Amino acid sequence: MAKKPADPKGGSLTTRIKERDARTRNRIVDLADAVAEKALAMREPKIEIPIRAKSNTIWNKKQRVLQMGQATSERELFNLNQAKQFMQTCLHASSIKDLIGAEKTLSLRGMFYKGLHTVAGTKEKTFTDQDESDGILEDLEVSLGALREELHIFAKKKGTMIGNITIIDSGDEIDCRRMGSGGYAIPSIVEPDVIQFKKCDAKFVLHVEKDTVWGRFNEDKFWQKHNCILTEGGGQPSRGVRRLLQRLNTELNLPIYCLLDCDPWGHYIFSVIKQGSISLAFESNRLAIPEAKFIGVRSKDYKECGLTDDVQIALNDNDTKRAKEIAAYPWFAEHKGWQKEIDLMLKNGFKMEVESLITKDISYVTEEYVPQRLKAKDWLE
Repeated sequence: MAKKPADPKGGSLTTRIKERDARTRNRIVDLADAVAEKALAMREPKIEIPIRAKSNTIWNKKQRVLQMGQATSERELFNLNQAKQFMQTCLHASSIKDLIGAEKTLSLRGMFYKGLHTVAGTKEKTFTDQDESDGILEDLEVSLGALREELHIFAKKKGTMIGNITIIDSGDEIDCRRMGSGGYAIPSIVEPDVIQFKKCDAKFVLHVEKDTVWGRFNEDKFWQKHNCILTEGGGQPSRGVRRLLQRLNTELNLPIYCLLDCDPWGHYIFSVIKQGSISLAFESNRLAIPEAKFIGVRSKDYKECGLTDDVQIALNDNDTKRAKEIAAYPWFAEHKGWQKEIDLMLKNGFKMEVESLITKDISYVTEEYVPQRLKAKDWLE
């Protein structure tokens, strides 16, 4: 078993985690004290919550990431439209404090059930569904200035990795070269106190959109032939997948290449990986990868790869609307290559999936398409 990594400042990782937990706990206590002080002073208890919306999202052109602005809203106990959310915020904050004290973690689903009960004397439940609970937890993240992982909360595992890297996961050494056909399941929490990089021989990371495509690359041993790490995010990648990609990029200096569908949703997935998202703009510095590159599938591939009309999936009204919205994003609006790409897709009138390349040959995407794109440096940034 590998030794526990040391803190760069000289302390043990365990000590650093305890100090982090103490800071998070103190922030929760400060939040509770502020509510209590207002109540004892006969003033209405309020909680200030940063606004997580497009109106409070700033495009930092210099850093090339989305960032949250300074706007906040007040959550008031005596406001009938806000009282429930006020109570939910206090309820989850209390649960998080308990988790930190017990040195345990819970899933998002678990947090929903931990806080779920019927309010005494009423038929009102504390939470209608998990989405309501998840939103409150994100409010607490930004209000406390703490990441979800620091709140001892994790999400469902989503994503897979295989390739020329050895990691330490919670003290266990994992050789990602020996993960068979299933690969290593990327956990929700991939922070340095959980995942450490022991040895990496890979030269880059190829991230694909779906497990079906990942399976083709794994079966063809693409990662062995091209000395890389192969990941997939099950469509829209989770925070854990995005954070791991960001760490591989920033800590190991590995280029990140994305092989995604040629449609507005593939373009949006790339945008989220590269610049961050509106709902998680407060975490962009931890999640966004400004240097990420879109290696395909591209609108031009229909003619360049000699594909047939069998692969065409007609754009519907929603696709067209979404494509125009994405084209208007500042980071795409100022990029001639992306404007050309989206315009050609709209002119074609159809979208294409990565799997469409199978019509050329089962292994065309692994043996010709991606290797040729990498060699020619033919990608969009």
